[in-house]
Amino acid sequence: VQLQASGGGSVQAGDSLTLSCTASGSPFGLGRYGLGWFRQSPGKEREFVASITWNGAATWYGLSVRGRFTISRDNPKNTVYLQMSDLRPEDTAIYYCAARALAQASELAMASPTVDAWGQGTLVTVSS
Repeated sequence: VQLQASGGGSVQAGDSLTLSCTASGSPFGLGRYGLGWFRQSPGKEREFVASITWNGAATWYGLSVRGRFTISRDNPKNTVYLQMSDLRPEDTAIYYCAARALAQASELAMASPTVDAWGQGTLVTVSS
């Protein structure tokens, strides 16, 4: 499976932004993949942001985004979304999506999970 992330941009603190990650190359689409969003800021290690179980039954969030970000998936569109609200300057990072076959959300809830594919990243810049 190949992943393509999009939707990044430059926004002001307090704004909202939605990232998308679309899959291709899999005969099953994204329907059998647990999916996650991660981010990395310059000089910092990669951070887990959010994940969703392969069947959509559960979601996990990193502490720093809980209550502000929402992960969702649209399997017919082979797309996973990250809705971000109340953005803060510390949310500035390159955001990556990742997929792992039949994964539970909890299995992706770490900085460096075992995955089948990573997307190329999309930059989000939040100005104060």
